[in-house]
Amino acid sequence: MKRVLVIDDEPLARMVVLEYLQQYKNEIEVLQECGDGFEGIKAIMQHQPDLIFLDVQMPKINGFEMLELVEQPPQVIFTTAFDEYAIKAFEAHAVDYLLKPFSRERFNKAIEKYLGQAVTSPAPVSKPTEELLETAAQSPAQHERIVVKTGAKVKIIPVHDVEYLAADDDYVSIITPEGSFLKNKTLSFFERTLDPRQFARVHRSYMVSLSQITRIDPYEKDTHIAILRSGARIPVSKTGYAKLKQVLGI
Repeated sequence: MKRVLVIDDEPLARMVVLEYLQQYKNEIEVLQECGDGFEGIKAIMQHQPDLIFLDVQMPKINGFEMLELVEQPPQVIFTTAFDEYAIKAFEAHAVDYLLKPFSRERFNKAIEKYLGQAVTSPAPVSKPTEELLETAAQSPAQHERIVVKTGAKVKIIPVHDVEYLAADDDYVSIITPEGSFLKNKTLSFFERTLDPRQFARVHRSYMVSLSQITRIDPYEKDTHIAILRSGARIPVSKTGYAKLKQVLGI
């Protein structure tokens, strides 16, 4: 028996999925339905489902942001009207995606695909989900904010509040006027996804918001120090300095 969650902010959309799932009641158990990403995270942590039906465009946090906060994400079938850049992510890495409004026939095709995969490949799904999020993160819509989990709470950090980012073992520390927040990503991920007109990788362990730099002082050998508005002193490597000169026009 496969254990399933339905996560969508539209009650009618959840109703349709639940109705279509009735014919699979001997193979699939619906554990809970959730009306937003916050509920979804809690339900995934509580139930550890095998599969979720997930909408992308939801209030508070969207479907991709929700998945980023789940340490061991389940398999995903997207149920969404969102059919732009994310199609590439869906096609490459999700079990399937259903563009609203979808028919029972199309729904059944997605379920049969999932059940078939579950039989032939019961391997962990974290890697394809990570790849899905990596692909989805290329969208400009994902560049405006960073969503982090602090304990049981979820915090949304607007990108313009970020002063700098620092590598911290397997995490990245995101430094803001409110404090430091950890995100389970790499600096390379943020280098690929943050706007290069706003942020620069100045050192193997640091990325800086260009708007926060007040001056750049020489340091040892070919290195420099970037002084930020907050007073923070960020090391700048030789390569990082060349990059800064280019983007700042100095």
